[in-house]
Amino acid sequence: MPDQTSFSAAPVALVTGAAGFIGSHVAQELLVAGWRVVGLDSLNAYYDPALKQARLDRLTLNPQFAPEIGKLEDPDRLRALFETHRPALVIHLAAQAGVRHSIDAPRDYLEANLIGTYELIEAARAYPPKHMLLASTSSVYGANTQMPYRETDKVDTQMSFYAATKKANEAMAHSYAHLYGLPITMFRFFTVYGPWGRPDMAYFKFTRAILNGDPIDVYNNGEMRRDFTYIDDLVSAIVALSDCVPGQTPVGDHDSLSPVAPFRSVNIGANQPVALMEFIQAIETALGQPAIKNMMGMQPGDVPATWAETQLLRDLTGVSMTTDVRTGVQRFVDWYREYYGITDG
Repeated sequence: MPDQTSFSAAPVALVTGAAGFIGSHVAQELLVAGWRVVGLDSLNAYYDPALKQARLDRLTLNPQFAPEIGKLEDPDRLRALFETHRPALVIHLAAQAGVRHSIDAPRDYLEANLIGTYELIEAARAYPPKHMLLASTSSVYGANTQMPYRETDKVDTQMSFYAATKKANEAMAHSYAHLYGLPITMFRFFTVYGPWGRPDMAYFKFTRAILNGDPIDVYNNGEMRRDFTYIDDLVSAIVALSDCVPGQTPVGDHDSLSPVAPFRSVNIGANQPVALMEFIQAIETALGQPAIKNMMGMQPGDVPATWAETQLLRDLTGVSMTTDVRTGVQRFVDWYREYYGITDG
């Protein structure tokens, strides 16, 4: 059961984006831990809604899960959810994701990420939870070149509109934490992968293309490094952070805790960047098939490398990322074959 010293109210958690890749895993972990979970999702068609519905179907097997289908941008629905359920914990994962899509359809990000997040924190102001955790992204570090990325670094040079909306979310959340005393933790994700993942992510596309005998697009001629983070490790960190309500005392000089609000940002990454070509090789090994590589230049809005400093996460939670890339990729490929009914040969 949740730690009642941290959460004295009824153990209800609101998870937005509950039919998404990360949201569905987080909701499942909270259910296992004894929470009652209200899961909000719009089931939009950015990628295959059937995959989102399949994730949601797994959650609804548990009677402690209550699905809610609707948009964040609907203030009446959000206020009704807060009024009815009075969540002690809010984990906000719903968003329009994807760096490249934000180049073509920026309004999608304006509506989901800015207006949607505003409506959520405004509803929370009326019915304050004990702790809110909101998803940000490693993309907020933008053009920063000093690595590893630290939460105390300035983040003023976003390279995509997606990243800009997430930076704006951090600023919006800080203002609400300061003005209304809402305890808020922002977590910055670093290239999350694993079973039940998003079809628009590179590793998902690579797997599909290799199995079909199609070429894969390898950007920046493969000269890329990413701090790949396995989904189970990420979820463990998020759930552990739910008990780490921002207070008034930082854990050290590296703590991003605000001096004027119960607010901090926390990196969640593996703290071990891996070369893109090594990651592709892990997929090839797991599939038992080589990739046909189409080497290309850098994509607009992208960055050549990411690397998370995770000392703050370890100090707050004791959680470290333990899944190596080959193990994580093999688990994803096994899931992919099972979900899509693909057999060897």
